[in-house]
Formats: sequence, C-alpha cells, structure tokens
Amino acid sequence: MERKNIHVLPEEIEKQREYIGIVKEASKGQIRKYHLSTFGCQMNEHDSEKLAGMLSNMGYIETDNTKEAHLIIYNTCCVRENAELKVYGHLGALKKLKSENPELVIAVCGCMMQQEEVVNHIKKTYRHVDLIFGTHNLHKFPELLFSVLDTNNTVIDIWNTEGRIAENVPVERKDGVKAWVTVMYGCNNYCSYCIVPYVRGRERSRLIVDIKNEVDILGANGFKEVTLLGQNVNSYGKDLQDNTTFAKLLYEINKVSGIERIRFMTSHPKDLSDDLIYAIRDLDKVCEHLHLPFQSGSTRILREMNRKYTKEEYLELVYKVKESIPRISLTTDIIVGFPGETKEDFEDTLDILKKVRFDSAYTFLYSKRTGTPASKMENQIYEEIKKERFEKLLEVQNSISKEINKEYLGKKVEILVEGISKTNDNIYTGRTRGNKIVNFEGNKDCIGEVVTVSIDEIRTWSLEGRILKNH
Repeated sequence: MERKNIHVLPEEIEKQREYIGIVKEASKGQIRKYHLSTFGCQMNEHDSEKLAGMLSNMGYIETDNTKEAHLIIYNTCCVRENAELKVYGHLGALKKLKSENPELVIAVCGCMMQQEEVVNHIKKTYRHVDLIFGTHNLHKFPELLFSVLDTNNTVIDIWNTEGRIAENVPVERKDGVKAWVTVMYGCNNYCSYCIVPYVRGRERSRLIVDIKNEVDILGANGFKEVTLLGQNVNSYGKDLQDNTTFAKLLYEINKVSGIERIRFMTSHPKDLSDDLIYAIRDLDKVCEHLHLPFQSGSTRILREMNRKYTKEEYLELVYKVKESIPRISLTTDIIVGFPGETKEDFEDTLDILKKVRFDSAYTFLYSKRTGTPASKMENQIYEEIKKERFEKLLEVQNSISKEINKEYLGKKVEILVEGISKTNDNIYTGRTRGNKIVNFEGNKDCIGEVVTVSIDEIRTWSLEGRILKNH
C-alpha cells in the first residue's frame, strides 16, 4: 500500500519564505521586537524555536520586556488547567498595554487554540488579541502575521484536522550544545485523560532522510547532543509502511559526525520493543536513560486510562530493560487522583515506585480536560484527597532519588557541560549520560565539552562536584 503524501509541498514553504521577505521589507529598516512566552512540553518549546526562527528571518529581535515589544506571542498548552489559567491571566494583563500602544500585535497559538470553546472565549473576552492559530498550521505564521499587519484585522486560522509535515521551517535554537529534533507528530493512543490526540492530531512520522539531514546540520554546527521528540517515539515509523522503526532511526542518527549523545522522549510502555532496548544497549551515542511513564500502578485504573498494559506487564518490561542495560537510569510520569482511584489503587502506585526505584518522577494531580472520556467519569476525586496522596508520593520518590544519588558520592562521572547555572554565575552545569544534573565550578571554555567531575556532595535532584579533566 502506497503512503499518501503527508508533507507540505515545497511551493507552500517557498510561499512562506516570500511572506518572510515581505514582512521584513515592510519594516523599512526599523527595529521590531518580539516577546515569546511558551507553556507546556518540549514539543511546544521546539515549536517556539520555529516561531523564533521565522521571526528572526523577518528581522525581529527578541526582548524580555513586553512594554518594548511590537509583537507578543503566547504559545499555549492545554494538558492541565493551570497552564490555561496562566494564559488567560497574561492576556487580561495585556489589555492596558494594547490600549496604550494600538500598533502592538498580540498573537496566541498552540494546543489551547485547537479547542473551539477556547477560541470562542478569547474572541468574546479578549478582543485585543489580533492573531489566533493552532498547532497544525505553524508554518503559515509569516503569512498570517502579514495579514494582520496589512489589514489591521483580527485573523483566526485554525485547522480542525492534523496538518501535513512541514520541512525546512527556520529554527532558532538558543542552546548551542543540545537540540530538540521532532521525529513524529500526533498520537494514536487516546488515553482517556489526555487531550493531546485531539489538539495534535494522529501520528505522522517524518522520513528518516529528513531527520538525518537535520541532525547532520546540527552536528556540523557544533551541537553535541540531540533529543528526538514525539508523543510516543516507540511508534515512530508505523505509518510509513516500509518497515521503518524507531530502533532503525537510532542506528542512523548514531552515525552522524559531531553528535556525541542521543536522547529521546517519550516512550509508551506498550510499544517498547526488544529491538529498541538492544539499540539503547548497543549504540555508543544513545544515552543510558529511559523515560517510561506508567501513570498508575493499578491495573484497574490503567484499564480505565486506556493505557493497554497491566501493572505486572509494566514491571516485567522494566526488569527486562534492567537486565539488558544494568546501568540504565529510569524516569517516569505519574498521575495522582484519577477518577475512581481508591486507597488500594494508590498503594499499587507506591508499590511500583518502591520496586522499580526510579531516579526521578514527574508527578501530576489529575486535571479534568473537557472533551476527554475521563472528564465524564463518575467518582471524581476530591482535591484534598489528591493533594494528600500527592504529598505521600513525593515523600516516597524523593527518598528514593536521594538514596540513588548517594551512590554517586566520591565517584567520577562524565558530563556534557551545558552552560552556566541559572542561580550562580560561577557555577556550571551539565548532565551525565544517565541524565543526572551535575553542578561544579568551571569556566566558559568547558561549555559543550565532555568533562570528568568528582562528586563531593549530593542533593535530591542534583549532584555537586569538582572538575578533574576533559574527556
């Protein structure tokens, strides 16, 4: 069966390049500044890098000061209610700024905009917003921005079905050491609590040749690490109909000159193949770190979540991974307070924590998302019960994380230096292959280098040490 073309045609990309040139020319040499705020996951962050790339080509300069910006963009997330409320709060605060500066362009994009009720709310409540677009037509941003600037009208352009994959969109990455590279878009899993398939569409895999070309350029430009992104990277290639798999992709990326480390996220347990486990084990550039969300330890709750594995199957999978890769670092995602979760269900979640002993865990209170099956379920859990369980979960995981970190005390570890610490200009930070954060005194010459650090002090979420030598 021949795969239909799911890529944006080159003519459309060329059209957007023309709009980039038109917007740049229209500025007549004046400096235009933009402020871009991003909410959500790494996919959103990478989308913002594309927005920044297009804006840079249009002659815009980034600013942290909204008062001096000519364009303000919010790239939004709808996975949790708190992120949506933050966006509404920011939009409300911009009303006064817009009244003082009518030429200011305010744009909102991203996952929230793929929800009709959200767009209608913004149209009604925040009439000072000039541009609204979603996740599927990000590559059309130059054309949409030109339309706003040219007509002074509000522009709303939302695609209700998943868009085609747009290659060769400009990207501006601030970090010169590590880079995100999207390998696939969308998700087919439809977990009952998750809004992602509804706002990101169904799975579409990029071609290996396009991914490898992007990574080749990164390696040639001095980047040392890439993180391959997808809502479920383990299902990469299933829509390509040519026996392409994520493991095969890793083997190709492992050949790229200049790249020293390869990471990926996120993995769904139901699709973690033996071939992928062996690729992590055998490929020298693929880091010994696996992010494997289990969400709940209760088989009953997992069934209600539509996760398609049991507690026992998850544990069996973890044991297989650990047997094949003894030095593997494991991290996970956990949801507390899913509808109908009993005390016994929660104890099953704690049981997985204790048996697997994750290096760290991203823990979340269940957040009801309109449009998902879970939002209509009975037996929604009271907030105070959620918070009580959440605190217990943190207590158990923090203890495990600290115990694991203690094993590094006095050890020497190799880290890729990422840059200066956000809290201390004299401290530099990087990560081990197992994704442990390591802080140490250094200098700017070590940024982007693999160095050896002796660990002198441990914390719950990081290691502290002193640099010994370059790799």
